[in-house]
Amino acid sequence: MKGSRQPLIACPQCACLHERAPIPVGAQARCQRCDHVLYGHSRLSLSGWLAVNITALIVFAVANGFPIATLKLNGMVLQATLPDALILTWEQGHEAVAVMTGLFGFALPLAQLLFLLWALLELCRRQVPADFGHGMRVLAAMPVWSMVPVLMLGILVAIVKLSGLATLGTEPGLWAFAALTVLMTALSRAGARHLWREAEDAGLVEASGAALAEGLPVAACESCGCVQNLPPGSVAGRCRRCGASVHLRKPIMASRAWAFVVAATVLYFPANLLPVMLLRTPAGTSAHTILGGVIELWQMGSWDLALVVFVASIVVPMTKLFALAFLLLHQRWRGAEVQRQRTRLYEFVEFIGQWSMLDVFVVILLSAMADFPGFTQVTAGPGAGSFGLVVVFTMLAAMSYDPRCGWDARGTGHSASMPAVDERRRAT
Repeated sequence: MKGSRQPLIACPQCACLHERAPIPVGAQARCQRCDHVLYGHSRLSLSGWLAVNITALIVFAVANGFPIATLKLNGMVLQATLPDALILTWEQGHEAVAVMTGLFGFALPLAQLLFLLWALLELCRRQVPADFGHGMRVLAAMPVWSMVPVLMLGILVAIVKLSGLATLGTEPGLWAFAALTVLMTALSRAGARHLWREAEDAGLVEASGAALAEGLPVAACESCGCVQNLPPGSVAGRCRRCGASVHLRKPIMASRAWAFVVAATVLYFPANLLPVMLLRTPAGTSAHTILGGVIELWQMGSWDLALVVFVASIVVPMTKLFALAFLLLHQRWRGAEVQRQRTRLYEFVEFIGQWSMLDVFVVILLSAMADFPGFTQVTAGPGAGSFGLVVVFTMLAAMSYDPRCGWDARGTGHSASMPAVDERRRAT
């Protein structure tokens, strides 16, 4: 069969195929079956996104190279940066916590910006190198693990906690992190899928769905979104455009998702019962749990931040675990409207995934911002590592779950979620 006049796009939530029709600037196209946002039309061109990306790299250097705050206590002056906090946490013997926060708050955001810079430069030159698919596969996997907005909120919580302990002055690093949060949020709209669509429109790569044939299984690559045929009688293959593994549905979905949910549930108890932070003062050592930190913020008068920390660190992990368990247990078809509600629930779980890392960032920052030997020192407690793993496992559980299986449960098999090419609809 010949390719369509417009590239095809498969909804990642229900697998319904659509033609990628042009839409006005600033508009969004939604799936006609489940109402998921499929794509948008950005107001910025590739050169505009390139300018934003370069600006973000400069701001990133300022945010990590300059102090976040200056603290003064009994004649001692301390200037704290994020790299200082990571190094100090490592030296204190909490290597796992230092590695997790270093990856999510420093290494992966930097790698995301560098890979995006490389991809934008290549597309602006109207060329696609041989390794373009490999680089874009890496870029596609990074945004979910890049946690600059969570780090920024952690900085604010740490500053409030220390406001009554020492004289505190803001430094360029704080304002740079605020600007970086805005820039990284904006750049999330210029992800790998957006760049693949730009390359399609420029004729630099094969259009999605251009080489579909009758009678063969149809699947979409989770990395580049290319709709293509799988080998006859197979449920897996290799993407013809980017080289990634392509599966009709995520393999052993239920087993993998349940394994991560159970692991996160087991770790949730020590994460909340064991102290995540140890505070050493001349009067002795005190241990602080997550709930204890919430109560402390409330008693300090910062009820708004106390509410934010309570929601992010206690309510969100529990909500993710219950929601994922509910979705895994309720896959029987109950009608299109019920399945749309399950799809919205899964989208919510994906959205809130990374915000639970807030308390781990706070502990890391406090260790550097309250390092006054002989007066006060903060170190990570045994609960910090457990809590970080809870966040990682719940995110992996959400990534392992396949919402398309719920739409398959209508009783007509995969073909119900993968309409024939001649039945595809335009995204609206």
